[in-house]
Amino acid sequence: MHFLIVTGMSGAGKSRAVAVLEDLGYYCVDNLPIPLIPKFAEICLAATEQYDKVALVTDVRAGDSFSKLFTSLDSIRSMGCDYRILYLDTATQTLITRYKETRRKHPLMNEGLSLAEAIDRERDRLEAVRGRADYVVDTTKLTAAGLREHLVRLFAGTDSGQVFQIIVESFGFKHGIPTEADLVFDVRFLPNPYYEISLREHNGTEPAVRDYVFQGGTADALMMHLNSLMDFLIPRYISEGKTSVVVCIGCTGGKHRSVAITEALAAHLRAEGNKNLTVVHRDYQRA
Repeated sequence: MHFLIVTGMSGAGKSRAVAVLEDLGYYCVDNLPIPLIPKFAEICLAATEQYDKVALVTDVRAGDSFSKLFTSLDSIRSMGCDYRILYLDTATQTLITRYKETRRKHPLMNEGLSLAEAIDRERDRLEAVRGRADYVVDTTKLTAAGLREHLVRLFAGTDSGQVFQIIVESFGFKHGIPTEADLVFDVRFLPNPYYEISLREHNGTEPAVRDYVFQGGTADALMMHLNSLMDFLIPRYISEGKTSVVVCIGCTGGKHRSVAITEALAAHLRAEGNKNLTVVHRDYQRA
């Protein structure tokens, strides 16, 4: 089981980090009382299939009990639950700016401190856990996208490509390009089954329509280039920290040519070992 403790400065990006970790398949719990951590770990160990990756967020919001964090962590390690600590840090002036922009209140300001004093006191309280962290990420100059890419590199396990999601979607240009598209390919140059009366009411998932689209060799040539391009792009997307790509194939109505090419591309991607693959035919049932 992967057990990750997420901690660090308030305003350093822990909420964004949790969103990324959830996308990566982690079961995330925020601000669980520290005395309950061993019991929570025990539950997770008893149900490893359901909780094989867990991220637990804890910080100074825990109050006085935060001082008992290491006792709880030593307890779960004695159970055989190995853990890692991710610490998010940010420069003080950047934190002050973020709090002013969001108009949120620092959790230690309840102790009658100014914002700057609260940040300094929090940094002192977190010094020990920062020293024991396995990963320290400084978010001072990171955008939200930059933080995501960094965390994906650390925790996605993308050497196998299993986390990376590929969506291949057919559509009709007359119904609009999908707004979620990362890559769009226009296949309106291929033979159009619409003009073959016997095929007009069928769609590109059917062998007769596919054979019509692939007649003459042009579609085969397209697939050679398209398959090669995807084989080139996907490993590079993964290495750059992307977790998904949406590839959209369009023809006029989204019923024949785009569907046949989408099916062919999906078959190639599956053969290349891309297991996290979804095929969507947005418009093929439209009139």
